[in-house]
Amino acid sequence: MSVTEQELDEFRTEVSAWMRDNKPADPGFLLPQSFMEVGDEQQLEFLREWQHKVWSAGYLGMAWPKQYGGGGVSPAFQAVADREMRRHGVPICFNVIGLGWAGPLINDIGTEPEKAKYLKGILSGEDVWCQGFSEPDHGSDLGNVQTRAMRDGDEYVINGQKIWTTMGNFAKYMILLARTNPDTQRKYDGLSYFLSPMHVPGIETRPIRKITGEYGFTETFFTDARIAADCLMGEEGQGWKIAMQTLQYERGAEAGAAGGLAMVRVTVDDMIEQLRDVNRDGEPVLSDPVVRDQLVQAIMEEKALALGDRRTAVGALNTDYPGSLPLSRKLRISEMTRRMRQLAINLQGADGALYVGDADARQGGFWQRAYFNSFSATIGGGTSQVQANIVAEHILGLPK
Repeated sequence: MSVTEQELDEFRTEVSAWMRDNKPADPGFLLPQSFMEVGDEQQLEFLREWQHKVWSAGYLGMAWPKQYGGGGVSPAFQAVADREMRRHGVPICFNVIGLGWAGPLINDIGTEPEKAKYLKGILSGEDVWCQGFSEPDHGSDLGNVQTRAMRDGDEYVINGQKIWTTMGNFAKYMILLARTNPDTQRKYDGLSYFLSPMHVPGIETRPIRKITGEYGFTETFFTDARIAADCLMGEEGQGWKIAMQTLQYERGAEAGAAGGLAMVRVTVDDMIEQLRDVNRDGEPVLSDPVVRDQLVQAIMEEKALALGDRRTAVGALNTDYPGSLPLSRKLRISEMTRRMRQLAINLQGADGALYVGDADARQGGFWQRAYFNSFSATIGGGTSQVQANIVAEHILGLPK
């Protein structure tokens, strides 16, 4: 559907005014910097209320079908709304696995009953989703999943274990990859994909404490857990194909996400601002030529990432290595984010050793916490090492 610049400009003004008037006040407790740090009920309920408010105002799921709770308008409007959320520094829309992975998948290949059952609850924040892919002994070898799902009449019986299940303890549903046929010649052919409920006997979650001292991930255990046979998405044996499509959404290579902020976004400009009153050997650290060179490099990389996203939408600019930008996006962004946050701490000097809770920590230890949290993105959705292999094999054509 065609949208004019005037329409987008008018919409931008509307969204900006709404965000300004409705941005919540500081709740008086630490808010997650991303959806991977929702650790307690207090944070969850605050973020659930905020997401519901954004959706009710019409600024979330704008391109999803109206009959399932969406707005039914051009994705261009959602892009404007997302930019205004970042600009105004509002809280995250926490239900990211639903908004960005499960929802787009259901929208694209789900049945009408699946769309009617799941999509609206994802947008409203009522139904939290988690992901059951990684396993303790097979984290970077997804095709070797060992969790079993054996058919028993009108049910599947699930046994196994998943790890790094973001918000597993709060989730109502899980996108689950499990082995329905252990005897296939190719390991990929024995996998199936489920939209599994979490609140059934035999499913247990245990929170994992992270280096920040916070929570957000869980281990998930399945012990003779029974789920309805109609939780199967597609057909038995199609799990690998559907999982790969899910990972395309997760890694930012496919459109269709409902929008909203997945994490608190900080820029090189934000880093520079917090360094303005930092001195080294009696001189401003920002006057040091080596530091200035490091900052310029960071600015260039940040700008290249933004321009790369715009270039992706122009087919004529992607003929040399088709798919290279979307397939490498997750690796480029997560690693640049980690390096930038590490630089912000290094340039604080001795203050860089302080943390959240230390009275003299700069910005309350924001950058230290952000740096530790940045490792989640270099692991989740495929580690940086796995992402580098994907670029090597699927873009550059190098051997395994």
